Amino acid sequence: MPSLTLWCGRLLALLGIAGYAYGMTQGNASLTALIPAAFGVVLMVLGYIASRNEGLRKHIMHVAVLVGLIGFIVPAWRLISKFDGFTASAAHLSQLFMAIICLVFVLFSIRSFVNARRSRS
Repeated sequence: MPSLTLWCGRLLALLGIAGYAYGMTQGNASLTALIPAAFGVVLMVLGYIASRNEGLRKHIMHVAVLVGLIGFIVPAWRLISKFDGFTASAAHLSQLFMAIICLVFVLFSIRSFVNARRSRS
């Protein structure tokens, strides 16, 4: 699970950096383009801590899933609220990819939690 957290964090960081770089090339860079990168950095830190500390792994991974859930809900809500005026702009695509990455992370995490619970029984 920590390795999945690290990979999703890396993807989000790459998405945020790419979005900001694209904005710079277009002359309208905004710090909000780095929001996926901020979520990615948090996930990478949590994944690193979980991989190094066996005793805290369960708690850290639950926090990581909470971060992933927030990382899904916020951009998904923004996309749904602007659904009638959706365009394939860089901002909308960045929100879409962030929501997808976070949703996949949350679903795989839930699956892992369920499997861990079943194996304990």
